[in-house]
Amino acid sequence: MFIQTEATPNPATLKFLPGKVVLEEGTADFRDAEAARAASALAGRLFDVPGVVGVFFGYDFVTVTKAEDPDWQHLKPAILGAIMEHFMSGQPVMASATHAGDGRAAEAGEEFYDKEDEEIVLTIKELLDTRVRPAVAQDGGDITFRGFENGTVFLHMKGACAGCPSSTATLKHGIQNLLRHFVPEVQQVEQIS
Repeated sequence: MFIQTEATPNPATLKFLPGKVVLEEGTADFRDAEAARAASALAGRLFDVPGVVGVFFGYDFVTVTKAEDPDWQHLKPAILGAIMEHFMSGQPVMASATHAGDGRAAEAGEEFYDKEDEEIVLTIKELLDTRVRPAVAQDGGDITFRGFENGTVFLHMKGACAGCPSSTATLKHGIQNLLRHFVPEVQQVEQIS
């Protein structure tokens, strides 16, 4: 099994491509070891590597975020080993279907917007799904819609995007300009966790 690695715009995060489907649909984002172990054997194995502080699964990739201290040259072999060991074991990536999903299902109850803005919100979501999310997935992350209020779009950044030094530029110059161009009601874009 050959696992490729790619740098991401976030220096604390690397993208690992195992050459296999990781999640059939959606994404999964883990920021603490306990939740990771309960939901995914692979995420649990990755959190067992000292220095790992975040794990994110996309369709065909795994992104791993490290603490400030350890160097990638020390972490990378252990991470590659954990990923290879998991896929060779034949275990599923997620413990159950209830833990999988693109975050949208889990966060659906957390979305907020005025019913009068439903058409605007549908346009915003379509633009995010067709133009933003595929590009962000290339960098090992994901962005999901959380709300729209008084001309402000609220987005949640996951994977390599969470904590990335260039995420503010991505939000303000990339996504905000795109949404303003196609949806005049959008005035600004903000990140929420």
